[in-house]
Amino acid sequence: MAVESLAKDTLSLNQPDTTIIVRFTPSTVVRICALLLGLLGGRAHAQALTVLYPDIGEPYRTVFMEILQGIEEQSRARPRTIALSAGSDPAELRNALKNGKVVIALGRQGLKAASMLDPAQAVVIGGVGTVPDADRLSGISLTPDPALLFAMLKSLLPGMRRVLVVYNPAANEGQIRLAREAARNLGLELVALEARDLAGAARAYEAQFAAADGRRDALWLPQDATTVEETTILPLVLKESWSRNLPVFSSSVLHVKKGVLFGLYPNNVQLGRDLATLALSLQNGETPKRGVTPLRAVRSALNSRTASHIGLNLVSSQQRSFDAVFPEP
Repeated sequence: MAVESLAKDTLSLNQPDTTIIVRFTPSTVVRICALLLGLLGGRAHAQALTVLYPDIGEPYRTVFMEILQGIEEQSRARPRTIALSAGSDPAELRNALKNGKVVIALGRQGLKAASMLDPAQAVVIGGVGTVPDADRLSGISLTPDPALLFAMLKSLLPGMRRVLVVYNPAANEGQIRLAREAARNLGLELVALEARDLAGAARAYEAQFAAADGRRDALWLPQDATTVEETTILPLVLKESWSRNLPVFSSSVLHVKKGVLFGLYPNNVQLGRDLATLALSLQNGETPKRGVTPLRAVRSALNSRTASHIGLNLVSSQQRSFDAVFPEP
């Protein structure tokens, strides 16, 4: 039986009444109903997302606001947000989240709060660098994927054969494991030396520099508070690499400002979209993929002065392919 929708419209200028009859076939009605249910269901899923984020000042606040923007864009609705302070009550937080199905926890405070929730609560981690017990959690870190860094190295300097790195295994064992695989896939050799304190890091860099050849080797600076310590180790590395014409690249954009050749840093809005996609898949009942994966939503930065110093002459179009170029004009 056809479904009829009647609409009457009295026309001006003394025109007679006109009755417009719109007929829908049963299959059309089914499609319309399915579309409406899908829209309502999608909105319900998005509204069920809750985001925990640290209540902190600039410049970090902007980072988390951009991640929240991406979450909202991907979920097509504004999620419920809870700003965390140092004095947030865990009991109140658990009570506030008892009706939420999936929680996105951002930053160190979000990670700490998530550890206090009901174990049955589905949690997606984001906005943090290294994550303890990363294999038991689900989420995306702020640490750029080594595969992306190495691919950019090969693109800029095709003659590179080895990647040198000094790392603290207590913080970066998992990252180095990923880096070994990425290097192998790109035909690179990863030469990784361990250091557990600043003195050990200085000795390891001395050994790396002594054996390095700037025509085929490049030094990678991971996100490591021990081996890339900002006040003593980093200035030493920058000075030695400059004098030896050794290319250095980093997992931190701040190092590019200080003289490292290139680096990758988060595309915060896209990271938010990726976190929302992961959270909504859990909301829809999919089995969670355990593990905090490295960041692939990245932007790139170049130090043009360092590039010129090592003989890497990039034309304007190549420089424009980077999201940020230092020194800034």
